[in-house]
Amino acid sequence: MTRWLALLLVPLLSHCGGFGGTSVEDSPAVLNVSGWDPKEVQRGGSRYSQHDVSALHRNGGVALIARSAKGPLLDDKFADFMKSADRQGMLVGAYHFVTMDQDPVFQADSFIDRVRATARAKGLSHRRILLVGDFDTQSTPDRLVKFIRRVEQRTGVTPVVYLENSAALRTALSQASAEEKRIMRRAPYWIALYGPAGTERSMGGDLTPDGLMEQYGVWTEWAMWQYGGVIWEGGRSNPKHYNTASWRSPRYFGDLAMPMERNVFRGSMGDLNAFWNRHGMAWW
Repeated sequence: MTRWLALLLVPLLSHCGGFGGTSVEDSPAVLNVSGWDPKEVQRGGSRYSQHDVSALHRNGGVALIARSAKGPLLDDKFADFMKSADRQGMLVGAYHFVTMDQDPVFQADSFIDRVRATARAKGLSHRRILLVGDFDTQSTPDRLVKFIRRVEQRTGVTPVVYLENSAALRTALSQASAEEKRIMRRAPYWIALYGPAGTERSMGGDLTPDGLMEQYGVWTEWAMWQYGGVIWEGGRSNPKHYNTASWRSPRYFGDLAMPMERNVFRGSMGDLNAFWNRHGMAWW
């Protein structure tokens, strides 16, 4: 009886800890990149570029999400990252940073058009491309709703939502109307929580993904967790990652010589494939 109780308690404790049963070792690794990548070499190890991401795949990366643009500013490495990831057989995704200087509907249209044009020009495999909206810290609920609805109208799929971790955004979304929350809740939440310092410390102790999610007052679960990223200090991209006694992660991804943004998906590899098909655009 004791043995069976212990087996039952493991997942319960993991869920109560706010980590959704995830771990670096057991959860599918999803990487995200932009024109800032690869960052500078900081140690001996494998390297990659927008033309060759085999090192990312070799180290366990199963999916790559590349930035298409930041508002009107196109990311010049987007197409090459997409092609390189597709060549490795990785799941491919695209994200658009929704800035405050343009209408979100216009940005959604620009995003979809660029993803389609890039996939066709690069001759990507006929697999769905995950669509993600990355929202500015000053965003409001109506801007998220407009972007989500436009992507749904144009593609038939609901995009994923990535939120910059800010007090202003948490307050704005928590005060959204019931209808706005209903629409936002359709979009899976990709949570950014790099470590038990800075923002988390100011809230009093370590903040878990579940704890941060609750502060938005919109979602009841999160889909992906960006646990590792960088902070720019003195022109250097210092690695920052969530690493506590309860949930551990390494300073770098595998044997890479440089830091990068990395995520765990909340589910199995089969769940990830289904998630990609559900929120990915058929571009052909």
